[in-house]
Amino acid sequence: MHETKKQNYLKGAAILAAASIIVKIVSAIYKIPLFNDNVLGDAGAGTFQVTYSIYNLMLAISTAGIPVALSRMVSSASANNEIPLVKRYFSVAMPIFMLIGLVVMAVMFIFADSFAALLRDTKAAPGIRVLAPAVFFVCIISVYRGYAQGFENMIPTAVSQIVEVVCKTIFGIAIALWLVHMGYAQHIVSAGATMGVTLGLGLCIPILIWYKRKIDRRLPAGEGEDELPSRSRVLGRILKVSVPITLSSSFMSIMVVIDNSIVLGRLQYGLNLSELEARQQFGIYTKGLTVYSLPPALVVPVSMSIIPAIAAALARRREGEASSIMQSSVKLVNLIAMPAAAGLMVLASPILVALFNDARQVSATVMIVLGAASFFVSLQYITTAILQSNGHEKVALMTFPIGAFVNIMLGFILVPNPKFGIVGSTIGTLACFVVISAINIVLIMKMVKEKPKFTGAFIKPLICSAIMSAVAYLLYMLVSRLGSGLIGTGRFAVILYLIVAIVVAIAVYFILIIATRTVTKEDMLLVPKGEKLAKLLHIR
Repeated sequence: MHETKKQNYLKGAAILAAASIIVKIVSAIYKIPLFNDNVLGDAGAGTFQVTYSIYNLMLAISTAGIPVALSRMVSSASANNEIPLVKRYFSVAMPIFMLIGLVVMAVMFIFADSFAALLRDTKAAPGIRVLAPAVFFVCIISVYRGYAQGFENMIPTAVSQIVEVVCKTIFGIAIALWLVHMGYAQHIVSAGATMGVTLGLGLCIPILIWYKRKIDRRLPAGEGEDELPSRSRVLGRILKVSVPITLSSSFMSIMVVIDNSIVLGRLQYGLNLSELEARQQFGIYTKGLTVYSLPPALVVPVSMSIIPAIAAALARRREGEASSIMQSSVKLVNLIAMPAAAGLMVLASPILVALFNDARQVSATVMIVLGAASFFVSLQYITTAILQSNGHEKVALMTFPIGAFVNIMLGFILVPNPKFGIVGSTIGTLACFVVISAINIVLIMKMVKEKPKFTGAFIKPLICSAIMSAVAYLLYMLVSRLGSGLIGTGRFAVILYLIVAIVVAIAVYFILIIATRTVTKEDMLLVPKGEKLAKLLHIR
């Protein structure tokens, strides 16, 4: 592979990964106090999740394909020095998706009560209305992010994500606490907490405008200004790429909405719970989702980065370079997602106590199943991105309805069973992403010419992750037993024991991936200062 190109890809992945880590940490800070019993509690957390499921659906419909479509098209055009075409892509995309954002915003605001009734949580309507303007803002933001990503510049996306989450946290917590102080009901407090999202997104727009102007000032004059396609033709190109991706993303969001509705309905009518009791059970699931989303969040930047990188390589007819990027991305995902998922599974109970002061067995069971699911969500992201970057958007679209069907059917069958209850929903989630990932891998092996070597990318990370998770579990049990007589078994003590176990387990994992040559000198040469780092760590 061309060294500079691959370093650009890895640098972009590293920037977005770092931003995602910050975003997830701050988001956890945002949700942990909110989900506390004296703020939202289980019932309020359930309403919070229902509100977000509608918001995410509207978001997917209006924006999911924009960054991918623009990044891919801008990357190909800029690689051929067609700068006027790059500018036309942006000038066509912006007004169209602003209009889409306005329409979706109006739909969310006007039909908020209907959406809430559909999801069997009548208290979710105020939160849906508060989030309606956020969709309009994201439509604008997505065009700017896709434009920058097309030049493999991930900094605007990273900065805007951090600004968004910091503002969401500051404004959201402040508004929620003020509403609690004023004595408002939990569903109003939940709506107030989401207001930070809308405010944060609005503040991102001027930042992204500034970054675009900075990118444009550095562009060469380019070629092909006299042969630009018409605006309608450009729009057709954008929609041709973005619509299949939007549909695939929408399927997942639709699946979540349908699944949430079924789960809440089956809890109410299958287990004879009241709406409040069903929301409380759903809140337990929501707490698990807060933690389980961390590994996939670290993978999303990798999947975003490889799409323009592979598209540019294929545009230059460098199939070997494209294959190398795919191989690196799958290996990188496994190195991140496997140990993270294993850690969530073996340390589920202390993690929940540390974050939410929740020691219930049902919560731990939910976390264990979602921990396993987090790896397959990550694998689904990267395998879908590989298919999309190779021009198989429509094929990738086929896997989501299959996974959705599996999820919905398992939830429908298992949730009303007293042996499973809310755990049945998490089993459906796990099965869904196992199925999607498996089908994606089969499609890649059959349809991608220069396919990645999956066997080599899985075996060593799996072994290292298994050893690491065993060390984490055994060390936590040992430290907690030895320390119980000194500092007790309360929440603060659990946090200390957990920190010791996690830090040592991470150290063991890094030693293992180096000692077993899971990470090689060749891999290290692909990152900035990698040769010096490889020498320092004695990687050969």
